[in-house]
Amino acid sequence: MTTRKKEKKFAKKLLHKYRLVVLNEDTFEERFAIKLTRLNVFVIVSLSTILLVAATTFLIAFTPLREFIPGYSSAKLKKQATELSFKTDSLQKIIDVNDKYFNSIKRVLSGDVKTVEFNKDSILNAANEESGQLTVRPTKQDSILREKVDKEDKYNLFESAIYASNFVLFPPVNGTISEGYNVKEKHYAVDIIVAKNTPVKATADGTVIFAEWTTETGYVVIIEHSYEMISVYKHNASLTKEQGDIVKAGEVIALAGNSGEYTTGPHLHFELWSKGYPINPTNFIDFK
Repeated sequence: MTTRKKEKKFAKKLLHKYRLVVLNEDTFEERFAIKLTRLNVFVIVSLSTILLVAATTFLIAFTPLREFIPGYSSAKLKKQATELSFKTDSLQKIIDVNDKYFNSIKRVLSGDVKTVEFNKDSILNAANEESGQLTVRPTKQDSILREKVDKEDKYNLFESAIYASNFVLFPPVNGTISEGYNVKEKHYAVDIIVAKNTPVKATADGTVIFAEWTTETGYVVIIEHSYEMISVYKHNASLTKEQGDIVKAGEVIALAGNSGEYTTGPHLHFELWSKGYPINPTNFIDFK
């Protein structure tokens, strides 16, 4: 009985009517009046809260206003972050390639490598296969430009013969070989006896990637050629080229000498490398 009385009393309170009146303070004139119950107030407040939450969620989820809320990033920032991520990945790949490249140069200078037998035919075949694997589709503008260039160079025999002569290696100096290529003794070069200040020439077209003084081998020049070939010239008296210079086959790059700790007289220490491995220069060059 007591419980029922409490429930009836609670329901009566919820349904008990109240009147909300708005009066003019000066004249006490009734401007606005509304009848309310506690239940009505509870329902109105609950519905208002639900609508406010729903509207806020909609604004945050589907409008640009969410960018002004702390913790939410804008579409522009996301795009920039994505672009920076791709650039970082590309830069990392470039750094890895450069690291491998510099490591190969260090191996050339130190001579700390494993040897692999090479022959001229295998290098030529590999180069032909690489050139044959290119499947680039030319555009209309590219085709027009190629046709124009072909017409201009149609009778230029010198230019047309360059590609065929890319693999012809010229002797950097002429002289007697005092010490030959010896894998067992880790002498990955040939030493050619020459007079001091004899011009040392580039064995092929390429780019100077190293031209500095070293304690053990004196003035050193390293040239990078096509098809991953590198030539090394050590114990020079002086250098005529700097790093980054582009040289032609037969162009003077240094003067022979007797510089460095690992030398017993004027000579040229000449090395040839292919894809990071030393090869015997006498297989390609006649130094007599």
